[in-house]
Amino acid sequence: MSSLLTTFRGELAALSAALIWAIASVVYISLGQQLSPLRLNLIKGLIAIGFLLLTLLLQGKLLPHVSPTALGLLCLSGVVGIGFGDTAYFEALNCLGARRTLALESIAPPLAAVMALVFLQERLTVGAWLGIALTIAGVAWVVVERTTEAATQPQLWRGTGFGLLAALGQASGAVLSRAALAGTTIDPLWSAFIRLVAGGLVLLLWLLVQQRSAQTLNQDLKLLRSPRFLFILTGTAFASTYLAIWLQQISLKYTAAGIAQALSTTSPLFVIPLAIALGEKVSPRAIVGVLIALVGIWLLLSWK
Repeated sequence: MSSLLTTFRGELAALSAALIWAIASVVYISLGQQLSPLRLNLIKGLIAIGFLLLTLLLQGKLLPHVSPTALGLLCLSGVVGIGFGDTAYFEALNCLGARRTLALESIAPPLAAVMALVFLQERLTVGAWLGIALTIAGVAWVVVERTTEAATQPQLWRGTGFGLLAALGQASGAVLSRAALAGTTIDPLWSAFIRLVAGGLVLLLWLLVQQRSAQTLNQDLKLLRSPRFLFILTGTAFASTYLAIWLQQISLKYTAAGIAQALSTTSPLFVIPLAIALGEKVSPRAIVGVLIALVGIWLLLSWK
């Protein structure tokens, strides 16, 4: 069992992150209706940085030796993936809802695989490429099913644009992290911390450049003084940013970027068993999509 966990630790970490993000996406839609995407992204990042710093102190992990190149790659990954990518993702969620946004996110894995091939010479087997294709096809088949999520035409165009930017940011951030982590001794916990700090600094500068009225700032402070809102935001940030980004960095350290990204986007698949457990009716189409994706996941786990 331990050897199995060691062999597939990158893939299992990516699937675990996907499960967490599946639940968090629903919560973030509600939070995004009360805070702007930029503020929401910054605050959740600051909360996660606090948790990561506390974990590093408790584990007694001193600042590791990180080459300037690796440090630069991780910082750039945080700026692109967290600073811009996550902000675009929250904006797309507000405009399109969870299903349409997740459908656009399915572009990220093949994009990450191609970028890793071009820039890192990371070659995958035919079986791994087929696994990526089947996994994404299954996920897309589930999320593009007819939905009651409504959006006006301007919202659709705006949401689609931000969704594509989010996918590009996620793919670029994953490849940059993979370049820094592969073949090095950098701990994924430290890489997650460095990425979040870099992304947070960009968001803070971005926020300072924006001119907001005193009324808007007072509304934000009022929200953050609400124990219920702060509890929900802290809990969601702990799961989706602290735990999930840590798991994502583990996956990028121990498996190829395209595979890690493909498995990380399986979030919609985890919603199906949750819906069944809650007594909701699940269409045959959704079940077929899950089965297709499971075949893809099996191929990805057997590529080594």
